Amino acid sequence: MNQEKVAEFIRKIRKEHHLTQAELASKYGVTYQAVSKWENGKNIPDISILKQMCEDFQIDLNDLLEGSTAKKKISKKWLIGGGILVFIVLLSVFMIFFFKKDQEAFQFKTLSSNCDNFNLYGSIAYDNQKTSIYISNVTYCGGDDQNRYTNIECVLYELDGKTKEEVSRYTYDDGAITLEEFLQNVSFHIDHYSDECKMYLENGLQMEIHATKEDGEIVYYQIPLTLKDNCGV
Repeated sequence: MNQEKVAEFIRKIRKEHHLTQAELASKYGVTYQAVSKWENGKNIPDISILKQMCEDFQIDLNDLLEGSTAKKKISKKWLIGGGILVFIVLLSVFMIFFFKKDQEAFQFKTLSSNCDNFNLYGSIAYDNQKTSIYISNVTYCGGDDQNRYTNIECVLYELDGKTKEEVSRYTYDDGAITLEEFLQNVSFHIDHYSDECKMYLENGLQMEIHATKEDGEIVYYQIPLTLKDNCGV
């Protein structure tokens, strides 16, 4: 899968349908900055958005991932009944990076924020060989935070009783920045996190944000993550 070709393809289908970046963003419930990043190859849409995009523009998912312009075949049943294909499984974005023909071997569990102040897209994918984690599109919805921070860290932890183990972290210290600007670039992609499907306790994964203001004051956010069903459920 060529990420640049995917970006070029998304830009092409948007222009073919005479949509602005803002209009495409509104259609899929994201910001126009997110669409700009898709088209510049800096980020890739959530797999659920890609699937809906394929449905809307009659494109085969494999063609989109490969940057092909082939059109999706429309079945006779679709033409006669006008039925709507319902996608009931939210797949992870990281599947794009490790897409393979036998993708059905993977199972996916959705991660979401268990916190009123933050939204995010996330998932855990596993097969009989490994478990991987992907989290992206973190947004702050707790108010209008116009503070500028000189240093911000976003850390992903696994919690097991009294044990707290760091999984990954994203750090920024390159000049003053707002929390919203920082979160636009935050994502976690941990491939082969373990060799098996891990069983997580309730709120077993958690994100923490430590942000230092220009006056030295530190603001701290804790974001428990909810896993929709555990492995094997």
